Amino acid sequence: MWEGWDVILDALIDTAKLFPFLLIVYIVIELVEHKTDLSRPHGGLSGKLGPLIGGATGLIPQCGFSVMAAKLYEYRHITVGTLFAVFIATSDEAFIILLSSGTGAIAIMPMIAIKLIVGVAVGYLADAIVRRPTEEVEEHEHYDCTSCGREHDGKKNFRLYFVDPLLHSLKVAAFILIVNLIFGFLFFAVGEENVIGFLQAGIWIQPLVAAFIGLIPNCASSVVLTQAYLLGGLTFGSCLAGLCANAGLGLLVLLKDVKKWKRNLVFILSLYAIGAAVGYAVTAVMVAIG
Repeated sequence: MWEGWDVILDALIDTAKLFPFLLIVYIVIELVEHKTDLSRPHGGLSGKLGPLIGGATGLIPQCGFSVMAAKLYEYRHITVGTLFAVFIATSDEAFIILLSSGTGAIAIMPMIAIKLIVGVAVGYLADAIVRRPTEEVEEHEHYDCTSCGREHDGKKNFRLYFVDPLLHSLKVAAFILIVNLIFGFLFFAVGEENVIGFLQAGIWIQPLVAAFIGLIPNCASSVVLTQAYLLGGLTFGSCLAGLCANAGLGLLVLLKDVKKWKRNLVFILSLYAIGAAVGYAVTAVMVAIG
């Protein structure tokens, strides 16, 4: 029998183990999103506490908040610093995958702390450099900030609280399966020790590559980064580099306005530089402490 079947079987089993946890988490997110006020934009986002509130909001594991922030920024309702804070704090699917993995959950708190600190610090620095007037959010205006920008109004509860989370979980599970298969066959063909040795030898290149992957405005990028970290393909610092550069679908909202390409380029280069810098700083600390 072809030995590669064992790689496929292991990848399927590992992905299947994660799937129930993914589904439960996404159902909970939908309940929180529609049964509480957490998904509503708050007036504080446009005030002096904007970057702090934006950073804390961005930590909530769904890309809808980065979409909301980008829309609010387009309408001049929040500052550039608040937008940066949300973008940097956003982790899309990362925290959910880490939580679902069991052993990887230990990395969640350090990630939250670092991303929040960096996001808020960059946010206030950006506001100090760029003075951009904001306007108060009009009460009658509605901003969709549901998971991945999906519109749920008018949907029946079964679809809203089960079908949509199920489809989202299947999508994320598919990405996880693909990453598991890639690494599985890589380990199979080259040898696990050789692969890990090669990756560890290139830890000073990883942050640059990871930050570039993080810029991809799709939940697949956060899935790839997190799963690669869990499989030993990325260091903790490199994973952070990619996740700090990852703004979810929020960046895509800005890119739709092609006329403001210079502004968009500044955001892209800034996120990349910040992500890479965080990756190198964390990696240097971890190497120093052994």
